[in-house]
Amino acid sequence: MGSTIVYEDEWGEIIDRRDGGVIEIRWFDTTSEMDPGRFNAWLATFAGAVEHSGHSRVLVDSTVFGMPMEQMDWEYRNTQVIPRYNAAGVTRFGFIMPAGMPLIGTDPAVDGPADFPTAYFGARTDAMAWLTD
Repeated sequence: MGSTIVYEDEWGEIIDRRDGGVIEIRWFDTTSEMDPGRFNAWLATFAGAVEHSGHSRVLVDSTVFGMPMEQMDWEYRNTQVIPRYNAAGVTRFGFIMPAGMPLIGTDPAVDGPADFPTAYFGARTDAMAWLTD
């Protein structure tokens, strides 16, 4: 069982956590230098990993993610990435966020065109407990 890094570059890594049935992005602090095109390419790479993994639970560790949110292309995410997660059968999507992020601890909710709830956590243990419940 265990975990396997299935992709890694200067921006982050994708981890298949077979023991928990979770696929994860762990962003690196180098994302402070990431541009929107690279971010979109990364999301597409991750969507492919989700599809290939067969896991229905997704975790994004954004504790050191540095690209400003206003630079993100939400339309690309909503039209090109979320439908792939839906088709792959994602049932839960969790984020680990830096301390002080306002969404931490709010009730899981469906975001945009997603067919699954998204939840925000301040601790990995809380996120994994929700994802593997």
